[in-house]
Amino acid sequence: MRADLLAESVDGLDEALAAVDAFDEALATGLLRPQPAQAAGLAQLAGALAGSPLHANVAEAAAKAAEGAAGEDHLLALAAARTALLGSVHDALAARAAEATGRPAAEPPAADAGTGPAVNVLAAARSWLADLARCGWRGIDHDVVSGAAPVVSAMLPDPALRRLAALLDGFADELAASCPGSALESVPARRWADLWSRGMLLTLPGAAGAPAAGTATGRLLPLGVDLHEHATAVQAQVHAVFEPADGAAPLLVRASVSAPKPETIVGAGLWQLLRPHMSLLTAVSEGRAMDVTGMPLTAEGDLVWDDARARPGESADAFSTARVALPTAADPATAPLDRHPARIAVPVFLEGYAAAQAETGLTFTVAGTALPVDTDRVPLAGPLTPEAVAKSAACIGLLRWDAGTFRVQPLAVETAVRKKPVALHAGAWAGGTADKAGVKAEKAATDAAGVLRERAGRLLRK
Repeated sequence: MRADLLAESVDGLDEALAAVDAFDEALATGLLRPQPAQAAGLAQLAGALAGSPLHANVAEAAAKAAEGAAGEDHLLALAAARTALLGSVHDALAARAAEATGRPAAEPPAADAGTGPAVNVLAAARSWLADLARCGWRGIDHDVVSGAAPVVSAMLPDPALRRLAALLDGFADELAASCPGSALESVPARRWADLWSRGMLLTLPGAAGAPAAGTATGRLLPLGVDLHEHATAVQAQVHAVFEPADGAAPLLVRASVSAPKPETIVGAGLWQLLRPHMSLLTAVSEGRAMDVTGMPLTAEGDLVWDDARARPGESADAFSTARVALPTAADPATAPLDRHPARIAVPVFLEGYAAAQAETGLTFTVAGTALPVDTDRVPLAGPLTPEAVAKSAACIGLLRWDAGTFRVQPLAVETAVRKKPVALHAGAWAGGTADKAGVKAEKAATDAAGVLRERAGRLLRK
């Protein structure tokens, strides 16, 4: 991998992010009675779109917002401008990552707008989001935030609206937990502006249309598992190389499974919630490939997993896959609304590096270039540890961009334990394990789940 390319600056990146930050600060204070500093931030956003097809609409919207007279259409234009800027940042960083890995890229998918859901419900969601923009994050209170509840309730029965409903529900919960905004010491301006702008665009009829899906028949070679944990939900995302049965070029794909969870289920216990829904997790633990037949596959490289269309295959070592199959696999494309720097997660394989611990954290020096390693993303639900990563000789990871730099998130490493070479995977316990630490953690989680079931039964009996 050309690690040196990842350390080079990207032209225009800082300016684009500065314009986004300026708008986010204006949004944090609220657009009901803008101050001169907010007007300057709005003008900076509009200026960043100069020369683009959006410029005229965004300039008008910025001017109206600076006067405190922005309507919903104006706010929608500002959300689109912000999304377009971050999309350009995503594209520049993704192109740099592709240049560094030397892998081919798939063609961007075209979204299928479909028939579109009820316009009146989308208008209600847009009205609530517009109210938030006028109040600003420092002006929110429970009365404003609670306006999302009836909108979400109206959306949930319609499958076409559940994506937006889930976003609004989670967003409203975060805001409610932070009320009143005037008492906040600091505001997560970038995150809340991300959620706000995405929500605004999803209120456009047809904007939530998914790329048309095809089917996949062939062999799936797992690389590693990325585990995402929230207080009330958990998701496992398996990154893999797909080799089509017809001999076409291999593709990088993902397969995800999610489940709700109680706050007391943590660590290795998370796998108990996930593994009943996806046989692929067992294959990951056993170091096996999966043979899939007619598995739905989106244009973005996401497998819509169906256990009935998959069966265990032959042994497949993840590091062999990374060394042999990964370099020729095409990176998946990204849908227009998903173009955001936070979405970058490029599978990479590194070896022959020098690991070093510095004040800022662990780094891998690859061909003279130091790459930061994000060991904070290593989950507790597996045998992989930051200490093992620091002593490793080879690593399968995800290349991400965070805090202004590319970082490597380890998924698996080759290291030495008691002078013997071993491979440690973050998802090694996904399908079950005989490892002593894993068995102990699973038992603790089973006991906790049993207590919760017993208490729930008491409540139901009462």
